[in-house]
This record gives sequence, structure tokens and C-alpha cells, in this order.
Amino acid sequence: MAPVGIFGVLDAKSHGAVAAVYLAATVAMGFTAFSYAQMVRAVPLTGSVFAYARAGLGERAGFVAGWMAMLDYLLIPAVAYLFSGIALHALVPQVSRWSFTVLAVLVTTALNLAGVRTAAVVGFAVLALELAVLAVFLVAAVVVLARDGAVRPVLSPLTGVGAGGGGAGDLGAVLSAVSVAVLSYLGFDAIASFVEEAVGASRAVARAVLLCLLLAGALFMAQTYLAALLEPLTPEQLAEQPAAQGSAFYDTVESGIGHWLHTLVAAGKAIGAAFAALAGQAAAGRLLYAMGRAGRLPRGLGRVDPDSGVPRRAVLVSAVVTLAAAVWAATRDDGLDKLTSVVDIGALTAFLLLHASVIGWYTVRNGSRDRVRHLLVPLLGIAVIVAVVYRASHTAQLVGACWLLLGLGVLLLQRPTGVGEQR
Repeated sequence: MAPVGIFGVLDAKSHGAVAAVYLAATVAMGFTAFSYAQMVRAVPLTGSVFAYARAGLGERAGFVAGWMAMLDYLLIPAVAYLFSGIALHALVPQVSRWSFTVLAVLVTTALNLAGVRTAAVVGFAVLALELAVLAVFLVAAVVVLARDGAVRPVLSPLTGVGAGGGGAGDLGAVLSAVSVAVLSYLGFDAIASFVEEAVGASRAVARAVLLCLLLAGALFMAQTYLAALLEPLTPEQLAEQPAAQGSAFYDTVESGIGHWLHTLVAAGKAIGAAFAALAGQAAAGRLLYAMGRAGRLPRGLGRVDPDSGVPRRAVLVSAVVTLAAAVWAATRDDGLDKLTSVVDIGALTAFLLLHASVIGWYTVRNGSRDRVRHLLVPLLGIAVIVAVVYRASHTAQLVGACWLLLGLGVLLLQRPTGVGEQR
């Protein structure tokens, strides 16, 4: 249900071609998922892109990849918690957004400290709930469209509407929106962080990464296609009314289907977002743990609790950072926009280094002759990432550059570490 929170933003940016945005974003992220699948088989270590870049590109590149990924891994849960706080506040206006946000952080942190199995069971239950809510929306939308007809042209979610055109007629607008839509996908890569704990190890994790992306992309396109057909406001009107963009999906459900579904979707989004952050927070803790174990962050982070098997210190540190960022954003009108800009640019930079790691590990270091999987696909992935970063907001680019420079400064102050410390 990730598109619910940013549907209005994407509709305005793409001139109504919001389904085309998610189609393009799924293809773009497909290259990244494929590269993850290649590297998780070659380097089955906790730490995800940090471990892969160390193996494929060397120590320094590994640190930079891990450092940039921290923006994603530490702050994407904050975005999810904020979504939850906004949705719950809409249902219970008497309680502030930041209060709900704090509650969500405390509950999910407790579950993560209890162990990965407990977190997985709870996460799966919430996933089932979200899928049920989404199924109700899809069926209700189809019924309304069959009965009353569409507000917009049937192909407009793919081609765009109005003077802007969108779709193939305005590829720049679609690519600009893709840089925002990427936020919906962030988290599928977190699966790779659990390779040392997963049954079936690297092969199962590689399949899970690819399957998660394909399922998410299909669900994203289906719900945004139907919502766009029911959207009462034009993309131009949404662009002129930024305040209406955040609630556009809910308003569409309200006007097109009914208040009962508005409430159901809001509740599903509130609960789902909080527990989506459950996995994100766990992955953030494991990234900090891997970097601590390798000596790139304080070594106290690189310890595992013997009873639960959880890197407790790393999880708690990630929870504190996430809590601070989420509460800060919850108290500001522009908090969501600021957080998403920072998260996206960190993830995209880490993905770029992931693709380079595939080339470095397979083609350069091991002489692979598979030019398609180990050279062409990662090069296409790099080209897509560069295009999306180029179309990102100037604020996101500036924050990413500053964070990168800070990381390079930290790297210069560190002593070299040996590759043998990877495991």
C-alpha cells in the first residue's frame, strides 16, 4: 500500500500517467533486484550492499556504499512511522501525529528485540491484513467503474491527461515522478540483510528479492491505475494545490466509493506502515552490525545477543536515530517531503555502487564471460540510476552530496581494515 501516501504527488508530476510511473519504476528497480540476486549468491553476508561493495570494489568503496545506504536503512523506517502517524491522526484527530509516531517506534522496536522469528510472524500477519484491505479496494473500484464509468479516459493512467500529456508524450515528467516513486520500493533490498539468518541461505534470499519486487510492482500498478480513473481532480488542479496531494488517494476513495472504504484504507495504511518499518528497522540494525563487525563503525555495534541472536545494540541505535528523525518530521508541515528526499538519494547512490560491485566481482575479479548478467545488466542499472538521480530534486541532490562528503571525511580518519574481517 506504499503508493497511497504519494499517489497525489505522482499524479501531479506525471500529468496523470501514474501507472506508467510505476511501470517504469518497476523496470528500473528490476535491474537493481537482479544485481542483488547476483551478489547475495556470491557474498552471502549480513550487511547487504556494504558487504557486496567491499568484495567487488574494495574496502573504501564498501564503506561509501554502507555509509550512503545508512540514509536509506536508518530513515526509511522513519518515513513509514510518519505515514502511520499521519494516518492514525486522521482517524483520531485528538491525538497528535508525533504521539502516534512514538508509539509505533516503541512497539516495533520491542518486537525486533524479541527476535527475527517473532518479528517475521507479526510482519506476515500485518501483510495479510494489508493484502485483504487492498483486495477490497480493487474489487470495489472495479464494481464502481463498471457501474458508473471512469472519471478520466481509460488509458490515461498510462498515457497521461490534459495539456501536459504525460506517458510517452512526456518522458521527462514520468522520469521526474519515478525519482519519487522509488520510495515505494525501498525495503525489498532489506531481504538481503537476513541472508545469515534465512533458511535456504543465499539462493532462497535471491529468489525472495526478485519475487518481492515483481509482486510489489504489480500491486502498485493495479491500485494506482484504478485510483487514477476515479480521481475527481485533474493533475493540473493537484499541482496547483500541494496540500491536496497527500490525501489524494483517500479523497478519491471517499468520493468514488464511499466513506467506509476511506476509513478502512486509512486504518490499513496506518497499521501496515508501522509494521513495514519493523523490517526496515531490523535491516538497519543489521547494516550497523555488519559495519561494526568490520571495524568501520564502533565495534560495540558488531555484537549479537546470545539468547535472541539479535544485534541488540545496533537495533537500539537504529531505533533512536529513527525515532528522532520521525518525531522531528511529524512536528513539521514539510517533514515528509524532507525525509523522502534524503532517503531516496541515499538508496539510489547505494544501488549504483551495487551494480558496480557486480561488474567488479564477476567480470573484473573472477573473469566472468557472462556479458549479459555480469556486465550489460549492471551497466543498464547504472544508467537508469544516474537518470533518476539527475531528475531528483535539487534538495535531494544537495543533501546526498553533503552526506557523501561527510562519509569521505570519516573514511579518511579511519585506519585500514583487513578483508578477513568481513565475516
